Order: sequence, then structure tokens, then C-alpha cells
Amino acid sequence: MLLVALSPYFLYQALRHNKYLGSLGQRFGYLPVSFNLDGDESIWVHAVSVGEVLAARPIIAELRKRYPSLKVFLSTTTLSGQQLARRNVADVDGVFYLPFDWTFTVRRTLRQVKPRLFVMVETEIWPNLLRECRRTGVKTALVNGRISHRSFPRYRLARPFFRRVLADIDRLCAQGEESARRLVELGADPSRITVTGSLKFESLHTVPPTPGRGPERVLRFFRLSPNRLVLVAGSTMKGEEEFVVRAFNRFRSTPAGSNALLVLAPRHPERFAEAERLCRHEGLSTVRRSELPIDAEPRADAVVLDTIGELAQLYQVATAVFVGGSLVPSGGHNILEPAVFGKPIVFGPHMENFGEIAEAFLANGAAVQVRGERELDDVVLSLMNDPVRRARLGAAARALVDANRGARDKTLNVLAQLLPLREGPRGVVRPFRVVH
Repeated sequence: MLLVALSPYFLYQALRHNKYLGSLGQRFGYLPVSFNLDGDESIWVHAVSVGEVLAARPIIAELRKRYPSLKVFLSTTTLSGQQLARRNVADVDGVFYLPFDWTFTVRRTLRQVKPRLFVMVETEIWPNLLRECRRTGVKTALVNGRISHRSFPRYRLARPFFRRVLADIDRLCAQGEESARRLVELGADPSRITVTGSLKFESLHTVPPTPGRGPERVLRFFRLSPNRLVLVAGSTMKGEEEFVVRAFNRFRSTPAGSNALLVLAPRHPERFAEAERLCRHEGLSTVRRSELPIDAEPRADAVVLDTIGELAQLYQVATAVFVGGSLVPSGGHNILEPAVFGKPIVFGPHMENFGEIAEAFLANGAAVQVRGERELDDVVLSLMNDPVRRARLGAAARALVDANRGARDKTLNVLAQLLPLREGPRGVVRPFRVVH
């Protein structure tokens, strides 16, 4: 009934943005015959979109090493996640779209994927899929789990339902203590919960990569002069880009900012053209990243990043970074990607999706939070004109990232309890306990 009600929306998205049409077969559980031709057993990892795919990469690579006799498959929900997975995740035997959560589609997919272990990244909880895994003896785990401040009240209204669904998950790995407590309040068994930290710390490079190789190829399109200042606005949403462009223009009107560059990276691909029009409307000469010549300096005032999977590397060229989805109530986006390169980070008041991480950054003087357009103007102007403050913020951000590694090994130790290694030592992981 819900699918019928939403079918006009899906049809519009399919025709307007070329979404869904090419993936309908897989979403109905029909994978290519060659997908798992020999019917080998596997580990199935599901990551909804780009952020979850990036978080899953560290454990996928290690799962491949630890379980060489099992295939590793990765599913996504969104088109952007699918594109990134196919291009940047090398340690999987196949990538496909998650089936609709109906019993007959789920069963069809399970018969072909043949998982011994199903791993969900963050809060991808699908009742029928989990129920069928339980029925067929497939072990299940939620990793990098979080229940955001924004979602928790809605989930709590359906607590009896969530209690039954969470009972079908064998182990839950929470990003932090607060997410663990919320899972318990929703009905999860505390003995099945382990606080492992955030895998997103593990998905980052410890050393800046060599420009021009692999994903770092994007740097060849930004051969910038040493004295050129760059503001990178990443994962921006509708309603906040105007503020960013105006703040940049204010800095650009100063002597220090006359040659500055704005890199604007909208979160959703369908908004690339809208972002380009906005920059031009505000008086900036603008070009898309896909139009830049290689091994040359961009001559425009603004570049719209209209590619997928390049933003994380492009933070290397930033003088300062604004992380989007935070000036509008969208929950915020990943602040760790610029942090690993020691960049000063600015974000707005809406960081619910990264609440625990954002709080840690603020408490350690590793980021600046603004409440609206006026504060954003002042902070951008201040940071771009103050190299000492930029260096202090960037060093604190990098130090915080380095101090919080270890989630990958903790998570893998939990998974080893569900799918024991045939040889080698096993880690001991203490379950989460509620302290009153």
C-alpha cells in the first residue's frame, strides 16, 4: 500500500533524475545469474549511501583477509552509494542494491547471496530481512550503530515494534555510550551491545596520500598557487549554500581574499546545476569540477564539485572548511574527513547525525560551531585572515582523530564471536552494561 501511495514520487525521480529504473530488478531480488554462480557462502555487508560505504571499507578489507573461504558482498540503497562502492571498494566479490523489505524479495536475495553473516552499517534496520536471517540461521550484526537525537523520539513512539526487531539482531556495535543507552531504551538486550567507537575514524587516511594516484587524482585539477586561499563547503544542502556564498564574497572583498577560491560540493547530485546558478547569481565566475583542465589552476572564483567520491581528498587543498547539512535541520555531515588533514572546521547548530563526534570536537577546541548566517560570516572572515587560529584548530582536529582510532579492531572482534575464526587468537570484548 505504501509503495502504491509513493509510486508517483518514485516515477518522478526515475524520469527527472534517472533514479531507480536501472536497479528495480535487484530491488525485487533478481540478481544477475553470474552474481554468485557457484552458490558460495558469503558475508553480506549493507551500507545505505556514501558515508556508510566509506565507514564500511576498513572492516570489509579485514573481513576479506580473515575469512578467505567466504565471499564478501556489499549492498547499498542509494545510487551515489552504489557508484562509490563499485569504484572505490576493491575488496568485495560483488555490489548490488538492497532488496525491498518484503518477504519474497528478501528470500530471493538470500538464496543467491547465501550469507553466513549479515552486517548492517549504522541504522539500517529492515524487519523482514532480519526476520528471514533469523529463520534461516544467518547471524546478524549492526556496526557503527547510532540513534540520532533527531530520530530517537520517533523511534521511541514505536518501542514495542523496535523491541521485536532488535531482538532479531545478534550483536549491536554502538558508536558511543549515548547511542548504546538509546538502543537499550528501545528494547535491545544490553548484553548484546558493545561500544566500539566510530568506524569513520578508521576510514580516514593516516598520512595524506600522494597526489595524482588513485582517488587522489582530483588534486591534479587543483594545482593551486601557494598563496591562494580556499574555502571548501562540503556536503551542502538547499537553504544554506546562499549563506556560504555570501560569507565567501565578504571575505573576497578584502585585500587578502581578492584571489580566493570557493569549492562548493552539494550533497545531492541533482542539485549541481542549482548550486552553479546560485554562485553565478552572486557574481562569482563559476565552473564545474568536470570541466576543469587537468594539471592546471582553476581560473574561476568558484568550483562546483559535480563528481562523486572526490570531496574527502579535496579537503587537502582547503584553507578552511564548512561542513554542510548543519545550518539547516538535516543532521549534519562528516567532519572527520577534513579533520584528518588538520583543517579548521566550521559547522552549524544541526549536527545530530554526528552528535557525539561534534561534541568531542567542540570540547577539545577542534572545531567552531555557528548558529546562523551572521556568525558564519564573522567566523569565515576571521579564520581566513588568521593563520595562527587556523593552525591551532587544525592541529587539535588531527590530534583528536589520531586519539580515537581502534573501532575497526573492536568491531571485528565482535563479528568474530558470531563467525569464529578457524585459527588465530580471538579478542575479548566486554558487553555494554547500563549503569544506574
